[in-house]
Amino acid sequence: MTRNSDFKQVVRARMAATGEGYTAARAALEREAHDAARAEQERLVGRLFVDGRIARVPAKRKVRVAVLLEVLSRFEPGRVYSEPEVNEVLLGVHEDFAYLRRELVNYRYLEREAGRYRTAPQAPTRTAVERQEIPDWEAHWLPGFLSGAFPRER
Repeated sequence: MTRNSDFKQVVRARMAATGEGYTAARAALEREAHDAARAEQERLVGRLFVDGRIARVPAKRKVRVAVLLEVLSRFEPGRVYSEPEVNEVLLGVHEDFAYLRRELVNYRYLEREAGRYRTAPQAPTRTAVERQEIPDWEAHWLPGFLSGAFPRER
C-alpha cells in the first residue's frame, strides 16, 4: 500500500470511475505512468541513435541523461568491469568513450573503485535539483535494471 496520499486519491478516483478494486486501479495507473515514461524516453533518444550508436551527444542535460540510460543498458548489472572493458562497451556507442564513462560515474550509474567499474547496486537518491534534469524513465526503469529484473538491451 502506498503512503503517498495524492496518489491514493488518484487511485480512488480511478476506482470510482472504473469500478476496479484498489490493487487493479493502482496497477493500471502504474502501468500507464511506465508507458508514458517509456514513450518520453523514446522521444528523447530516438533521433539521437543511428544503428545503435550516438550520432551526437546532446547539450541539454535531460536529453543527455536519457542517452546515458540507454548507454547503461549495454552493461550487465553487478558485473565488475576493468577500465578497458568499459571503454570497449562505450566505443560501441560513441568515439568519446572517456566522456561517456565520466558522465556515467558522475550521474552515479557506474561506480568506480581502484580502476574497476560496476553498475550501481541501486538507483541513486536524487536531490531536488538533480530530479529536474533526470527523465521520468529513470525512476521506472533503473531500479528494475539494476536488480536484474529487466533484461539487458543490445
